[in-house]
Order: sequence, then structure tokens, then C-alpha cells
Amino acid sequence: MDVRRHLEIAGGEVVAYGRWGRPLLAFPSERGSATDWEQRGMVDGIASLLDAGRVKVYCVTSFDAASWHDQSASLEERARRHGLYERWITGEVAPWIKADCQGDVEIALAGCSFGAYHAANFALRHADLFPLALCMSGVYDVSVVGGAWERGDAVYFQNPMDYVAHLHGDHLDWLRSRVSVILVCGQGRWEDTTGALDSTRRFAGLLGEKGVRHELDLWGHDVPHDWPSWRAQLAHHLPRFA
Repeated sequence: MDVRRHLEIAGGEVVAYGRWGRPLLAFPSERGSATDWEQRGMVDGIASLLDAGRVKVYCVTSFDAASWHDQSASLEERARRHGLYERWITGEVAPWIKADCQGDVEIALAGCSFGAYHAANFALRHADLFPLALCMSGVYDVSVVGGAWERGDAVYFQNPMDYVAHLHGDHLDWLRSRVSVILVCGQGRWEDTTGALDSTRRFAGLLGEKGVRHELDLWGHDVPHDWPSWRAQLAHHLPRFA
């Protein structure tokens, strides 16, 4: 992998890898940085795809510390702050990626742990930009960060377990034709205590009830909630889509 660019896009950090291929926008885990995927071996894990020109990876920084994980703010306020991050991703990062790829390309998403929530949420809310999400060891109900009793409209529309349950009509039909969500989770250490295993199962069931295209892939009881697991899961699934 011979191309690495460290960028600032509209005030936010992005690290890009590769010359050609399908663009993959990668979210770090909770409160992570744009270099997490490189430092934790995720980029090396798909080096063969990067070298072959099958994928270009764009790793973004998180905004979680100022939004979902700011314990001093109400959950509703945290959801409103997350809207700033959403506007950065959709209004600045996605257009930049398309320009970098020299066309109106479809951008895939991936994330692990809290990044899996971001991947699923962005794909379901913006399937016109992101028709594919690879989600590893995620929790898909943001009320787990605290303050569940303060839910309002801002939380509802950023919380997949809420809004997917009420999808219907033409918009649901369009999502069924447009989006694919891959839900991957181990069954080993910390997947239960983080809530990821239960949430992944429940979210897959909800997507199934709504007829939204998805896959549920549960790995073994020896697969923990940790970076080596996610590296192996990414290397296993991404070649199908690149």
C-alpha cells in the first residue's frame, strides 16, 4: 500500500489510503481518531485489496466526545450535537470522496463498536450516499450512553432501533431496494457485557421484520469484542464488495 494522505477537510481529520477502487468510509470506535484503523491493524488487514486497486479507504475522526459521550449534556442535546457531525460527513466528507474518486461513486461504510452504530445509522439515513454498511460489534440503540428518559425527536431520528421500527410506505420500499447492512459480532469476551451481541441479534431481527436487506454473521465464542476480531471480520467480508 503505497499511498497514504493525512488531510483536513472543513476542520475535521481524515486519513486516506490507496489509489483506486471502491471508496470505503471507515468510522473509528468510541471517541477514536482518524488514525485508529491504521494503528490497530485494520488497514494492514486489507492491504491486498488496497494494493490491487480494489478499495480506497477514508478513515474519519469521531465527534463522540462532544456529542453522544458528553455526560454533562442531556441525551437530546447530544443527539443535536451529533447533527453537526452528520452534516460534516454528508456535506463535506462524502462530496470530497466523490471528487477524489473522480465520479458519482457509491460509498461503502464500515465501523466497529460505536463506529458500527455510525455505519448503520448513516447508511439507513443516507442510503442515497451510502448503500452498504459493514457493522462489527455494534449497539444500535444510542440510549445505552445514558439519559434514556430524555428521548425526544432528535434522539428518535438518530436511533436506528427507534426509527427503523416505524419505517413504512414508499420510503421503506426505497430502502429495501437500496441499502444493505452487514451485521457481524463475536460471541466471546466483552460482546455480552458491552451489549453488542444482544443488540446485533435484535437489530437483525428488526431489519428482517421490515424486509430491509441485511446479513447476520455471528462468530464463535472464542471471538472477543476487540480489534483483532474486527480485523479478521473486515478481511473476511470486504472482498465481496470491493
